[in-house]
Amino acid sequence: MVRGRVIGRFWATKRVDTLPQGALLEVELDTGSRLIAFDPLGCAEGEQVLITQGSVAAAYFERHRAPVDALIIGSLDEPGSGA
Repeated sequence: MVRGRVIGRFWATKRVDTLPQGALLEVELDTGSRLIAFDPLGCAEGEQVLITQGSVAAAYFERHRAPVDALIIGSLDEPGSGA
């Protein structure tokens, strides 16, 4: 798993049928690199997120095979937020 911050959103009016409802978000990782991750949670720009990648991300979808390589699996609370 890797941690990063959402910095943008991509719109895809055309997508393959097996891709479920969700957003495509651009995330800047702690290393400074960027990736596009599928977001089923509804995260917002500026949120710190936890991402899983590869076969683990694709296996999350039980009903059909989704072509997902990076999946947001959590929105991280800021330290000291009391949550």
